[in-house]
Amino acid sequence: MVRRGKVKLERLAKLLADRNSIDKEIGDIIGRPALTGHIGEYIAANVFDIALSESASAKSLDGYFQSGKLAGKSVNIKYYTVMGRLLDITPYSLPDYYLVMVGSSVSGESSRDTIYPTDIASVYLFESTALVAELEERGVKIGVATSVAKHIWDSAELHPEQSNTDLTLSAEQVRKIALFT
Repeated sequence: MVRRGKVKLERLAKLLADRNSIDKEIGDIIGRPALTGHIGEYIAANVFDIALSESASAKSLDGYFQSGKLAGKSVNIKYYTVMGRLLDITPYSLPDYYLVMVGSSVSGESSRDTIYPTDIASVYLFESTALVAELEERGVKIGVATSVAKHIWDSAELHPEQSNTDLTLSAEQVRKIALFT
C-alpha cells in the first residue's frame, strides 16, 4: 500500500507541475491568474464584445457590453463548470445583466470520482432587476448560491437554444462558443 501511495503521489506531483505550466500559459493569454472565473470573463469578453473592468475585484461588475442593443449595459459574468441552477447574486449592487456560462457537468450528491471539465454547454442572460423581482416574489433568499427555478433558466437561455431575445447570437458568436464544447 505504501509503495502504491508513493507512486500515486509522485504521479500527482508530475501532473501538478504540468498543470502549473499550462496555467501559466493561460494566465499569459488572459492577463490574470488561470482561475475559472477569470477564464470565463476572458471568454465572455471575446465572444460578447464586453470591455472588462480594469480591476477584477469590482463588486458585481465585470464590464460593459460594447456593441449591439446592450451597448453600455453593465454585466457580471459567471462561469460555472457544473449546472446546478444556482446563481451568486449581490442584491444591493446589481449590474444590468448577469451573463452565465455553464459547463456540461450536472451537480450530483457527491463529487467523488467525478471530473468537471472546463467546457461551455449553455449560456444564459438574466436582466438582473427582473430576475431579483421574480425571485423576491417567490420568496427566494437572494445572495450567494441563490436557487433559480428551471423555468427562469430556460427563459434566459441564449445557447444552445435561443429563448432570450435581449441578445441574439450571431453565427460567429455561436462558432466561438463551440470552441469550448
